[in-house]
Amino acid sequence: MRLRALLDTDALGLKLLGGEDELDRGVRGVMTTDLRDPSRYLSGGELVLTGLAWRRDAADSEPFVRILVQAGVAALAAGEAELGEVPEDLVTACARHRLPLFAVNESVAFATITEHVVRQVSGERAGDLAAVVDRHRRMMTSGPAGGGPDVVLDLLGSDLDLRAWVLSPAGRLIAGAKEAGPALPADVCGRLAAEHLAAVRTGRRTPHRVTLDGTPYSLFAIRSGGRSPQGPRDVRETVLSDWLLAVEADAGDWPEERLDLLQGVTQLIAVERDRRDAARTVRRRLAQEVLELVQSGAAPAEIAARLRVAAPVLLPGLGTAPHWQVVVARVEWDGEAVEAGPVAQALLEEILVDPRAGGPEPSDRIAVAHTGDEAVALVPLPAVASEQGGSDAGILADALLASVRDPLAAGLDGDGRVTLGVSAAVHSAEGLRGALEEARHARRVAAARSGRVCAAGHQELASHVLLLPFVPDDVRRAFTARLLDPLRDYDRRHRAELIPTLEAFLDCDGSWTRCATRLHLHVNTLRYRVGRIEQLTGRDLARLEDKLDFFLALRMS
Repeated sequence: MRLRALLDTDALGLKLLGGEDELDRGVRGVMTTDLRDPSRYLSGGELVLTGLAWRRDAADSEPFVRILVQAGVAALAAGEAELGEVPEDLVTACARHRLPLFAVNESVAFATITEHVVRQVSGERAGDLAAVVDRHRRMMTSGPAGGGPDVVLDLLGSDLDLRAWVLSPAGRLIAGAKEAGPALPADVCGRLAAEHLAAVRTGRRTPHRVTLDGTPYSLFAIRSGGRSPQGPRDVRETVLSDWLLAVEADAGDWPEERLDLLQGVTQLIAVERDRRDAARTVRRRLAQEVLELVQSGAAPAEIAARLRVAAPVLLPGLGTAPHWQVVVARVEWDGEAVEAGPVAQALLEEILVDPRAGGPEPSDRIAVAHTGDEAVALVPLPAVASEQGGSDAGILADALLASVRDPLAAGLDGDGRVTLGVSAAVHSAEGLRGALEEARHARRVAAARSGRVCAAGHQELASHVLLLPFVPDDVRRAFTARLLDPLRDYDRRHRAELIPTLEAFLDCDGSWTRCATRLHLHVNTLRYRVGRIEQLTGRDLARLEDKLDFFLALRMS
């Protein structure tokens, strides 16, 4: 379609502010963004919709427009809801770069424009398929009250007899049709998310078709920011943050029209995803401000002032938060560097979702910032948690990853890692700097473990394991091999179970009687095994230093 056709559509209510000579440009897609630099999500030919949240002052307009022009977009449409009108500096920048600029009246939802462009670019639908999209458009134009993703899923069920659900990359059920029957079980959600992430990492084209327990499913990627189905330049930048649409059907024999419709539906749901992300902007900004103050060594009074601003946003109606916790996450990939900070931020918001929180957005108590490849969450604990015991009533590291480990491991696909650290709860601004460092140290402890997805809590920092993450990997490997390889080799040849015996002996604090009882051995047999361990390693298990070396080697193995 041509840009000129947008002006001819009265329902869109667009006003041309500049670029009249460029209206014959073709439009190949649509993208909604408030990123300061959305270039990695642009492939050229898009109509870019923006609410102007990226603009802090007049100097921001020129670099933003330059980025869009270099990416080859067709035009820019700016909403008037944020500032009342499109600022003159943006009009001037677009004119300088010959980029057509439209004003979007505050009464017109971006979803309306998105659906119109998607429908025009995709071509005409068969009657019933077009009716689904058209009915959804009418409901979406009323804003969040229109029902969000649940509405379009209801329409897919009523008009096309398709049961469908929207899932997070970690397998959380985000939306489902009210008429779809029983909710999708949590274990099925997790398995579908894992199948989807594995397929994305191997480069298979959407939809991904899988069968679980005899039921076929087709999985469609929901790409935030209006990105094309081919995704960004490096899929690792978004694989752990994009939603997916799971449809209970095998799309293998679907006609192109129906496949095209489902791709359009994912774009409409992506609009809702972007709206939810925009609603998190204030919380993210508060977390970023607090993080910068804490890292810069600001006075506790200044940090406390920011916390007083943050608390009513994160805990509406409660005034202040008695306690705060800090959670740190890091996403790391092997090989070529990947911008992992935004991915870690979105992933940490997902992992910290609290289904008990009230309101339409279950994670509305979480404020997450990111710096470099690290994401930092500021989590307020309400009074009820504080009364139940402070840190013990807060977030526990072991519980964070219980339900998301398998899907995330599939998305990491052997070349990535996710590690998290959790601090103890603190009751004032003075404690936040220590809590941040504590969470970072705990994350390093988690990183020292094997596995693709690991977490550690503040409780573990009181023991010897605090030292392990700071020992170089090659030193740890050499130390472990020198001490334990002779025992492993002997066990392989003779099935002597020297390693399990050593573990039990240390766990029983060197007590011959308790260890023999645990292993169901005669004490003389135990003494023989321990003697063999000492002979093979040249160590003496009666000496505290040698016991400690064995203990550390076993923990690092």
